[in-house]
Amino acid sequence: MRHAPSIGRKEFNAYFTAPIAYIVIAIFLLVTGWFFFSTFFLINQASLRNFFGLLPIIFAFVVPAVTMRLFAEEFHIGSYETLLTLPVDFSDVILGKFTAACAFIAAMLVPTLAYPVMVAALGPLDWGPVIGGYLGAVLMGAAFAAVGLFASALTRNQIVAFIIGLAICFSLTLVDQMAFFMPQALANTLSYLAADVHFQNVARGVIDTRDLIYFLSVCFIGLYATHLALSARD
Repeated sequence: MRHAPSIGRKEFNAYFTAPIAYIVIAIFLLVTGWFFFSTFFLINQASLRNFFGLLPIIFAFVVPAVTMRLFAEEFHIGSYETLLTLPVDFSDVILGKFTAACAFIAAMLVPTLAYPVMVAALGPLDWGPVIGGYLGAVLMGAAFAAVGLFASALTRNQIVAFIIGLAICFSLTLVDQMAFFMPQALANTLSYLAADVHFQNVARGVIDTRDLIYFLSVCFIGLYATHLALSARD
C-alpha cells in the first residue's frame, strides 16, 4: 500500500482544480451558517448543539457529492484502465481516494471553527462537547465517505453515484426513526445502526468504544464493498 499516499495527494489536489469543490464548500458553509445563526440568538445559550444536531442530515447530502466523482469519473473518461496498468493494486487506489475524501471533508470543517470562537466570545462555552462534536463529525464524514466511494464504484455516472450514496447515507442517518413502529428488540437494532445516534453520543463529549466501533465498521464495510465492486469490473 505504499502508493496510497501518492494517490491520496493527487486526488486531494484534484478537488481544488475543479469548481465543484468550491461550490460544495460554499453550500455547506451557507447552510450550516444559516441554520445555526438563525436560531442561536433565539436559544440565548453559548452552545453549538444546533450546529451539531443538523450535521448528520447535511453530511448525508454533502459527502456523496464529494465522493461521487472518485471512481465514476475514472470509468467515464477511461482513465481507470490506464490506472490499472500502473504498479498499484485495488487497495492502493481505494485507500488513496478514501483518504483524499476524508481530508477534503476535514478541510471543509475548518472554516466552521469560527463558530465556536464567536460563540465563546459571547458567553461561556463548554469546549468538551465542541471537541467531541468535531471528532464525531470527522468519524461520521469518514464513514459516509466510505459509503460514497462504494456508490461511485458501482457506476460511470456521477449523478447516479450521488443518488445511491445519498440514499444509503440518508437511510443510515434516519433509520432510528422507524424504531417507533417496530418491536423493542428490532428497535434496539435499528437504533444501533443509526449514524445520528452514535454521532450525537460523541458530540455530547462522551467517547464510547461502541460509537467508535460503529463508525470504523461502516468504514471497513464500505471500503470492502468498494473492493468487491472493483474486482467485479476487472
